[in-house]
Amino acid sequence: MLEAPIAATLIRMGWPNLLMMLAQSSTGLVEMWFLAKLGTDALAGVAVVIPLLMLMQNMSQGAMGGGISSAIARALGAGNGALADSQARHAVVLNALVGIAFTALFLVFNDSLFQRLGATGPSLEYARTYGHVLFAGLPLMWTMNALASVIRGTGNMLVPGAVICGGAFLLIPAAAALIFGVGPVPALGVAGGAWALVAYYGAGTLVLGYYCVSGRNLARLHRGPLHWAPMRNILAVGGIACLNPVLTNSLIAITTAIVSAYAGTQALAGYATAARLEYLVIPIAFGLGAPMVALVGANIGAGQAERARRIALTGGLMAFTLAEIVGILAALWPEAWLRLFGSDPLMLETGARYLRIVGPFFGFFALGFSLYFASQGARKLKWPLLAGALRLALYAGAGGIALSLTGSLTAFFSAGALAMLVYGVCIALSVKSGQWTRTPSEH
Repeated sequence: MLEAPIAATLIRMGWPNLLMMLAQSSTGLVEMWFLAKLGTDALAGVAVVIPLLMLMQNMSQGAMGGGISSAIARALGAGNGALADSQARHAVVLNALVGIAFTALFLVFNDSLFQRLGATGPSLEYARTYGHVLFAGLPLMWTMNALASVIRGTGNMLVPGAVICGGAFLLIPAAAALIFGVGPVPALGVAGGAWALVAYYGAGTLVLGYYCVSGRNLARLHRGPLHWAPMRNILAVGGIACLNPVLTNSLIAITTAIVSAYAGTQALAGYATAARLEYLVIPIAFGLGAPMVALVGANIGAGQAERARRIALTGGLMAFTLAEIVGILAALWPEAWLRLFGSDPLMLETGARYLRIVGPFFGFFALGFSLYFASQGARKLKWPLLAGALRLALYAGAGGIALSLTGSLTAFFSAGALAMLVYGVCIALSVKSGQWTRTPSEH
């Protein structure tokens, strides 16, 4: 990680991670396709839960996960294996506790959250059914992603990629069986999709936990005392980094509610389906971003700050290129995506308008998001977080004002495209012009 060619190393470390994230996102989309068979109300109901699910996924895997990987990579880069072992133990406990806290929070306030996100009548009932099961499984999600991040922090992307990717593919038949019923298994409807996800998180936790406990991982997981200092080191990056997925998913949630209030349930389903394609950009950014956390963290730990910056800029350019291809294809043929989930004219029109306007700017979102991960490795999160807040203000704030004044979704979506451009450029400039320096030793 300290001397190998940068682009080749990113490709070698990134492809299993990218494959894993694409598998996860694809299975989520397949599940969404299954649920669309239950009707527009079911699709709209699940659509208001998805931003909360993605918030938990991004916080546990990207934000806290990045903090975990960064702490372990810096410890190993400095040659301190004992510290890496301690960080692994504290990371798993910390994430499990956070997952339990979010389960309690969401189960208490889920109705008010769903209503604020635009769910009413039948769609609200579907959101409750899906959300209650899913939220109960959040501790498993947080624990699984902590274990995967511990392994990634050592530079090993293949094991978590293989486990999570394999589990994601098994999720597809399990979701179909539980949603529609098969043989002695009853049809559970939208709840079946949620139960399939909970089972997936449980299986992933068991397999990744066994790998860490077995001693095969460079950062070993074993019993020991718990102290505040190692958790503080993780939270110093991961806790602050959690603001980024909060901003990203709040943006989706708020804009979903705005579209619902302005144009109704069918438009909500169309916008939510189109915006779900934006979530496919996240696997690209994370696929390259997770290796950058480890590579940047290890190089910062070894005192190679300039090499760490070159790694970040190279990975950001690669993420931009891949995501831009996805966005342009979506803008050219939006209905090829949207018709997989429905045929309502208003749904198709709203979703197509969004993708034609915003799709060509997907590359800037991937650029900024991948460099946010690199910034975790360097413990330099000021500008990525400020850029995320600026994106939220431009899209939900300025865009919402434009929509209220003009009554035009075109103006609203144009604000979203501009916000995406500003987000990527701001973070890229901060990395290019800033000087990453070695962080103080951790204890």
